[in-house]
Amino acid sequence: MTIATYKWTIDRYHQAIAAGVFDDQPVELLKGELVIMSPEGEPHAYFSDRLAKLLQRLLGERVQIREGKPIALPNDSEPEPDIAVVQPLDAVYLEHHPYPENIFWLIEYSHTTLNKDLGVKKDTYAQGGIPEYWVVNLQDSQLTVFRDLTDEGYQTESILSSGAIAPLSFPEIEVEISRLFRL
Repeated sequence: MTIATYKWTIDRYHQAIAAGVFDDQPVELLKGELVIMSPEGEPHAYFSDRLAKLLQRLLGERVQIREGKPIALPNDSEPEPDIAVVQPLDAVYLEHHPYPENIFWLIEYSHTTLNKDLGVKKDTYAQGGIPEYWVVNLQDSQLTVFRDLTDEGYQTESILSSGAIAPLSFPEIEVEISRLFRL
């Protein structure tokens, strides 16, 4: 017996949201499938908020920092990354969520969702054309950085626990790794 599953499109997903179908359950769309979003714990919320503020100070008007807001990917995905560093297009985002060409890089904070963030989320972002993806691992106090995107996915994976990192889009700024998960 073959089990058929229903694949969601972004349009159908938006219709369901407008109809209130998901009002009582936070979900995101990843490669045509609905994925339940885990609630944020205190460390997750604290450190991701702190990083968003730091990035806004470092990058100023050159970017817009979106926290926990959807992005639109061509692979029937509308994930809600913890931090999306995007072009500051203001009212354009009234018409659509940021597309891959509007996104500089994405950051996920991960504690209980580490497997999802390093697995299906990484694959979704790579297939969607996101050039750089960071996963802040709160369990092990490490940053995993995915770069060098090709048709086969990210070619470079770096795991860092100290030092500093500069994002590809803004090599003139540096973020101390320890600031991502320590006071």
